Amino acid sequence: MNQLNVKAILQNKHAMQIQTPIELARLLIKIETLEKTIQELKEPNKTAIPTYQYSKITDTDLDSIVNISQKINRTKFDSWFLNDIHISNEDETFLSTLLDIEADYIALYNEETLKMRFLSPLLRKIDFKTEYFQDFYNEKIRYQTNTFILTGEVDCVISTGLRKAETPYFFIQEFKRAEEYANPRPQLLAELISAVELNNWCQIKGAYITGEHWNFVILEKLDKHKYQYFISRTFNSAILDELKNIFKNLLFIKNEIIQTFLTTS
Repeated sequence: MNQLNVKAILQNKHAMQIQTPIELARLLIKIETLEKTIQELKEPNKTAIPTYQYSKITDTDLDSIVNISQKINRTKFDSWFLNDIHISNEDETFLSTLLDIEADYIALYNEETLKMRFLSPLLRKIDFKTEYFQDFYNEKIRYQTNTFILTGEVDCVISTGLRKAETPYFFIQEFKRAEEYANPRPQLLAELISAVELNNWCQIKGAYITGEHWNFVILEKLDKHKYQYFISRTFNSAILDELKNIFKNLLFIKNEIIQTFLTTS
């Protein structure tokens, strides 16, 4: 309601049926309050909590909301990578056949083709679906504090739950070609931070994929909004021996999560 409209209404004494100066004063106060409310609604919400999407978050974004730093310690992965998992002849034949068909194309595929042609068969062979947990895809996860919100869909999460993910244990991010501009590392870190906080844990593991390259990650919570993380060497999934190591590393995660349930039941 602009000033011209207000004046027009005030001038029409029969419509407003204003009998006394007191009534007129009260009406003016109401109009002033209404105009102030309208103006506030037009202004952007200055107190809105910043929201960051997993698919778009960057290193700069992460640094602005939490205290996070990378540490170098290759022995950090020894208990994970130096496992005694044996790959059966059947599994080795599967991996070899998969590479015979796909090795030359992994770095060229777009996101969806990479998923369907290479990653999906690999993850189905691992078979994360157990009586305790399963793999979820494009699942929505949200973590909110008083100062920021992390939210969005995650590519792959190993979690409890039936219809939706409930307690996440391991993340795989992000099914993209090597030349894509998006950096999967800060996206994975944001997901791991969310999971650590939602689960009230001190540590969690994950992996990120860039074309044919895989890196595994361990994130640790040190204090409120303070974290450190470790990144493994790069594994090339287009090389059979490297793919076998990736396969064993994922099997280790599956067995580790199962053991967590067995020891707490």
